[in-house]
Amino acid sequence: MKMISVNEAKYIILQSALPKSGSMIPLSEAFGLVTSDDVIAKTDIPNFAQSSMDGYALKFIDKNQSLSVIGEMAAGVSKQLKIENGEATRIFTGAPLPENADTVVMQEKIRLENKLLVVEDKNLSEGMNVRPKGAEVKKGEVAMKEGTYLSAAAIGFLAGIGCSEVSVYTPPKVAIILTGNELQNPGNPLEFGQVYEANSFQLKAVLNQIGIKNIEVFRAEDNPEELQKVLEKALENNDVVLLNGGVSVGDYDFVTQVAKICGVEEKFHKIKQKPGKPLFFGTKCDQLVFGLPGNPSSSLTCFYEYVLPALENMMRLPSSIIETTATVTHDYPKAVGLTHFLKAFYNNGKVTPLYAQESFRLHSFAQANCFIVLPEESLGCKENDEVTVHLLPR
Repeated sequence: MKMISVNEAKYIILQSALPKSGSMIPLSEAFGLVTSDDVIAKTDIPNFAQSSMDGYALKFIDKNQSLSVIGEMAAGVSKQLKIENGEATRIFTGAPLPENADTVVMQEKIRLENKLLVVEDKNLSEGMNVRPKGAEVKKGEVAMKEGTYLSAAAIGFLAGIGCSEVSVYTPPKVAIILTGNELQNPGNPLEFGQVYEANSFQLKAVLNQIGIKNIEVFRAEDNPEELQKVLEKALENNDVVLLNGGVSVGDYDFVTQVAKICGVEEKFHKIKQKPGKPLFFGTKCDQLVFGLPGNPSSSLTCFYEYVLPALENMMRLPSSIIETTATVTHDYPKAVGLTHFLKAFYNNGKVTPLYAQESFRLHSFAQANCFIVLPEESLGCKENDEVTVHLLPR
């Protein structure tokens, strides 16, 4: 299969990364997700007329009279009071208005004279300082539309109208398959020829960041029979499979052939880019299978540029990769033919390509907050050129 452009690859992936169906989850677990249905208010909020401040509740028509103060209404009170002509009630913020009252005067705008209340607010108007019943939302209305991102404020709003659960676009189940006999777990001593495994840690971190918690991690030895067993198992219960390593054309790179044996339809295998040229993508029904490079820097770059947008599309999330432009601080030459994603640091409209751009180097990536994107037809950039920048989620 031919090598394709970055834009072609992204288009092909997004055509397959369709939103998942919705599911009801507890509101306490919904932060950062997106509503998959309209939320209909089950009651008026507030479900009674309430005071918006501390003061006195009265009939507006009585504002020019001296009023008898009968009782008080505090937030959470369980007994309703009723006022008649010439009467007022002491009231506190959030408390229900007594029956027949329609206005609240601020406590700073009255005086007590011979135990009678005198209003001293020339600007008082009918209904002032009162939150009407249903002012926030009325019973039966759409309180929140489908497709709303559930921010902290959105969660608070839903809790405030009585929701304990909400329908969201279901986060996909993701499997991470690690290939490579040389991988050792962090914390264990390295034997000759071994390297510490980093990909599962960085990928799980980004997955958690966008609300994906259902993650399985598998290991597969460097032989096709073992990889086939592991991939078949991963495909049983997961929506997205991320194979790490083994996607090139070496003697121990089996991902492409094994994926086909497991019924995965190859969409593409190579992209005109650096790093991560041998990126594999395929589908099995509505499941997505990515073959990411084994080098940690390449793997994470490809995840940000291709896998993350696919997952966000499946969950209807807004893009967490922000594209902008910036002035580059020094030259970076390249040959025509490949799009380059350079680890870089963006600050106040300027962007600096970092040292150590090699695909196996994560130290500079740990300092980066963006990629500089140099298109395949370019010869690189020179100091003070304006370049495209992809700001990474923090």
